[in-house]
Amino acid sequence: MSIAIDTASSVPPYEQLRAQIAAMVASGSLAAGTRLATVRQMAADLGLAPNTVARAYRELEADGLIDTHGRRGTFVRSTRTPSPDLRALVADYVSAARALGLTCPEALALVQEEWPS
Repeated sequence: MSIAIDTASSVPPYEQLRAQIAAMVASGSLAAGTRLATVRQMAADLGLAPNTVARAYRELEADGLIDTHGRRGTFVRSTRTPSPDLRALVADYVSAARALGLTCPEALALVQEEWPS
């Protein structure tokens, strides 16, 4: 991911960061599910204050482009609507998991174990 902040610009740094990430999401160069750097790491990489990066991330989340999952990280949000076939597969998985006595968190943990990082 290549982001450049122009300190001489009249555009605030948080807005430059927000706009560049939003453009990368829109172009597909940041695919759904891509994990973004932590606020601290991004701030260190760009020479910004952590609060500047945090504001950009908050605005991206408010725009529906990213999701923050606490300690798990910040990820590009999927904008795709699941197909009916995928929904049917999920319904089958949920039914099978329930029949085996799994709780929702246990069933989700199994999916997360299989999902490549």
